Amino acid sequence: MDVAITRMSSKGQVVIPAEMREGIPEGEKLLLIQNENQIIMKKASKLDKNVAEDIEFARMTGEAWKRIEKGEGIKMNFDDFVDEMKNW
Repeated sequence: MDVAITRMSSKGQVVIPAEMREGIPEGEKLLLIQNENQIIMKKASKLDKNVAEDIEFARMTGEAWKRIEKGEGIKMNFDDFVDEMKNW
């Protein structure tokens, strides 16, 4: 495993050190995943369909929780919810 240090510019740009860029062609899309203490970077072209779908689901779920926390959620009883899910 290789380790390198870089910094972010005032414009939010991060330079990937030369020794880390080997095998990453210009224009390659990179996936960034952040939690409290880590940022993980992966080549987006190496993702399989299931991982891409999981990431999209996580993004949508996160957005939904933000709306719920703001009080923008929709309330319905259980039977109506089940009926709604059957329509999907």
